[in-house]
Amino acid sequence: MFIQTESTPNPATLKFLPGQTVLEMGTADFPTPDTAKSSPLAQRLFGVEGVTGVFFGTDFVTITKDDGTEWDHLKPSLLGAIMEHFQSGQPVMVSGHEHVSGHAEHTGEDGAIVGQIKELLDSRVRPAVAQDGGDITFHGFDRGVVYLHMQGACAGCPSSTLTLKMGIENLLRHYIPEVTEVRPVA
Repeated sequence: MFIQTESTPNPATLKFLPGQTVLEMGTADFPTPDTAKSSPLAQRLFGVEGVTGVFFGTDFVTITKDDGTEWDHLKPSLLGAIMEHFQSGQPVMVSGHEHVSGHAEHTGEDGAIVGQIKELLDSRVRPAVAQDGGDITFHGFDRGVVYLHMQGACAGCPSSTLTLKMGIENLLRHYIPEVTEVRPVA
């Protein structure tokens, strides 16, 4: 098994490509060890000292480290943990557990606008941020302000504010005049 690694715009996050499917569809975000109960792979990765976050896409694993740990020390252990997991035959997620990580539901009078927002996020934004090892999902819309949830490499990335303001906000405002601003949520 050959696992490729790619740097991301977030220096605290590295993207691992195991060369096989990680999740059949969607994403799964584990911002703390306590959230990893549904994933044997995430639990194994949190067992490596210095890991502070794990995120799964369809064909990648993004891992966030603490500030006091260097990638040169952490990377070999993580490559070993990922390889061991896939060779063990254990599932990435426990059976019967559907990890839903997508757009928040929105009910109300702005349904058509929210539909347009989600469509633009899915077609233009999410594929681009997946390349960087992250995801951005719709959280809410209120009086012209779009609230987005940033995951994986996007969470805590130094360039995330620039991405939100100059990229996503400009895109949404261009296509949807009702959008006036984009803000991140935790």
